[in-house]
Amino acid sequence: MSYTRRVHAHAANPATRRVRSAHSSTTRATGSSSYASARVAGTTRRSGGAHRASHASPNRPRNHKKNGGKKKHRILAWVLGVFGGLIALALIAGVAAFAYLYATTEVPPPEKFALSEKTTVYYADGTTPIGDYAEQNREIISCDALPDYLGQAIVASENRTFYTDSGVDLKGILRALWTNITTGSRQGGSTITQQYAERYYLGETTSYVGKAREAILALKIAQTESKDEVLCNYMNTIYLGRNSYGIQAAAKAYFNKDAKDLTLSEAAMIAGIIPAPSTWDPADDPKMAQQRFERVLNIMEEDGYITAQEHSEASFPETQPVAQQNDYAGANGYLLDMVQRELVQSKAFTKEDLATGGYKIVTTIDKAKQDVMQAVGDVRLEDMPSTLQVGGIAVEPKTGAVVSVYAGSDYLTKQLNNADQAVFEPGSTMKPFALLGAAQEGVNFNTLFNGNSHQHFSGISNEVNNALENNFGNIDLYQATANSVNTVFMNVNEHLTPQRTAAIAHEAGIEGDIDETSPYNVLGINALTVWDLAQGHSTIAANGVKHMLHMVNKVQDSNGQDVYTASTEGKQVFDANDCALVQKAMQGTTTYGTAAGVSTTLGRPVAGKSGTANDENAASFVGYTPSLMNVWAIWNPDENGNPQVVPAFSGYGVSSTGYPAHLFTEYMSKALEGTEVEQFPTATDDGKIGGSDGTWGLGGGSVYSNTTQSEGEQSTEEEQTNGNGESTANGSEGTSDGATNTNGSQSQQDITQQCEANPSFSTACPNYTPPSSDNGTTDTPNSGGNGTSSDEPGLPNDSSTGLDNAPSLEQQSAQ
Repeated sequence: MSYTRRVHAHAANPATRRVRSAHSSTTRATGSSSYASARVAGTTRRSGGAHRASHASPNRPRNHKKNGGKKKHRILAWVLGVFGGLIALALIAGVAAFAYLYATTEVPPPEKFALSEKTTVYYADGTTPIGDYAEQNREIISCDALPDYLGQAIVASENRTFYTDSGVDLKGILRALWTNITTGSRQGGSTITQQYAERYYLGETTSYVGKAREAILALKIAQTESKDEVLCNYMNTIYLGRNSYGIQAAAKAYFNKDAKDLTLSEAAMIAGIIPAPSTWDPADDPKMAQQRFERVLNIMEEDGYITAQEHSEASFPETQPVAQQNDYAGANGYLLDMVQRELVQSKAFTKEDLATGGYKIVTTIDKAKQDVMQAVGDVRLEDMPSTLQVGGIAVEPKTGAVVSVYAGSDYLTKQLNNADQAVFEPGSTMKPFALLGAAQEGVNFNTLFNGNSHQHFSGISNEVNNALENNFGNIDLYQATANSVNTVFMNVNEHLTPQRTAAIAHEAGIEGDIDETSPYNVLGINALTVWDLAQGHSTIAANGVKHMLHMVNKVQDSNGQDVYTASTEGKQVFDANDCALVQKAMQGTTTYGTAAGVSTTLGRPVAGKSGTANDENAASFVGYTPSLMNVWAIWNPDENGNPQVVPAFSGYGVSSTGYPAHLFTEYMSKALEGTEVEQFPTATDDGKIGGSDGTWGLGGGSVYSNTTQSEGEQSTEEEQTNGNGESTANGSEGTSDGATNTNGSQSQQDITQQCEANPSFSTACPNYTPPSSDNGTTDTPNSGGNGTSSDEPGLPNDSSTGLDNAPSLEQQSAQ
């Protein structure tokens, strides 16, 4: 039979197959004698090939291939044996490990599954708490009275095969484990039983052992509990947002009713947001909540849990307002919210992670400095408008660490954060970015510019004026910065281009929109946040190294292991010497400029810049030492959030420019108390007068240095044209609005002549008096007005420092 089948199978050559089969049969039958028969048969079969065989080498081993094959087979067998042994050992080890884990894993009662720990946020010392996330609102109930559609909605949302699967999805476990290990994120189990088990091992399932224990626990649960019991326990322990653990707490939080009274629509809504309840809460993302709601209903109808009519009659339910937890009361609520947003935006955590993970978050907030900042910002002067808003921040430029913020007085009363959410027009605090651009273009800061009002610039039909139409004569960039002269910086922006000015601000770290087409962007016409403004200026303050501002230092898990650490590594984006030049110019602001006296009051060098928005609807001040930056801003929105004019109050002049500088001094005087006086880096101004092409300002030539230069510093002695186009050199005085001097330093006579010609030239003038506000208020540039930013000294009661007559922090707190 065997022979017949083989012949039939190989009918293409039956004779050959017949002979080989006969030989094979003979061999099996006769043993060793078959060899001779085979030889004969072979000779007969290969008679035609005798000549071919006679040419074979007589020395060639006849069994060469046969012996080599045996050797290879022995090696292969040995390799396979080794691999087989290893596999066997691995299987034995795996079985042993599984047996051990299975024996040592107990199924805890449902109440222990709800042991998700609070995440606590601490000040920089790591021991003083700011507050917690989630108040652990939970209540375990019997499921007997719950409507069937409640559990069915959850099954439809999370695990459609729940009633038929074994409770463990091995592919899902491997996929989740791989994701957890390779990405550092936490991906949960794919079945309800696994998700239920994960609640108990929360925070530990990113490890091999943790994931294995979760799977084993799920297996034991599936073996010891009915599906209805598993589903009930799951509903009682799962986190459902709004600090709610379990369906009863969620029913109260979302609909203010017991779980047994939930409607089909309400059950579908809650079930739909289970994967990300804090993110998909209808109060936060109604569109996603609606999509998830529809998805649950569609599946429920497809799987036969509800009828088409029940589906069509279900409408998206209205939820209760979100109840704020007590830890968010007062100013600390802003800190907790800011920390949460920072970590969620980092993609390292979700809101659910922070609410349930039991983490320890150590912030960069210095409690002592935070207390000072809160006290300074909370002061309300007697005649200060009730609508006036205040925002502040203090940062370490060298690391990007935020040490304190003023975001408001009470988070529960007003959630809009004045430090990083509310916006205002920064005004002239944007000018230093254009000043940095001038340094990058090789413009010597001693270059003279026409600092008078009533000038016209390309692309602008309206004339541009300085604050209160002041005329400053011919002044250099140091003086223009200190006194915030609009016309000079419009000239700078004309050469630099608005596109480049915006690009520099963005390179520094500012993320807010800046109009790249408007020449007025140098005057700060685009709304920013206090945080954004501090981010940009901190890069200049850190000598061109950009550190991203952050409030979180590190995050530790419940075992004290670091699971997140903030990066303090900066990126050099600007030349250090260019930034040093800007710092040098900004020191003039706090000595003889718009915030004169600040440096003297603090007893140390301070770089600063004041800013007033168009139409005087906001005012701000940026100031810093080499180690600490502080930014303050005030604005005056109406009940709909629209900007209004900031009126004069408590002796702070027109537009109250001096008040942010006062807040700065109040904070810094205490924050810097007992610290070493630091010096700014020495700047080398190796730029050319008039820029590399000689067209900046009044053109190439010599110019006197300003009063902020150190002794011994000299300007290049070249020719400088005055405002009338006439040439002055080697000590001759210009005959235009300003004077020039080429002896390498600015003499007192020069200052006196400027002050005699214009007492408002600088606050350094002996007879300085602010011009009358009747001389001109400003219009928003885009509305066709004068197109000016209203920076002016804003000195209370005509004080030369802007601080002498201001009430102290202690006096204000007593008011």
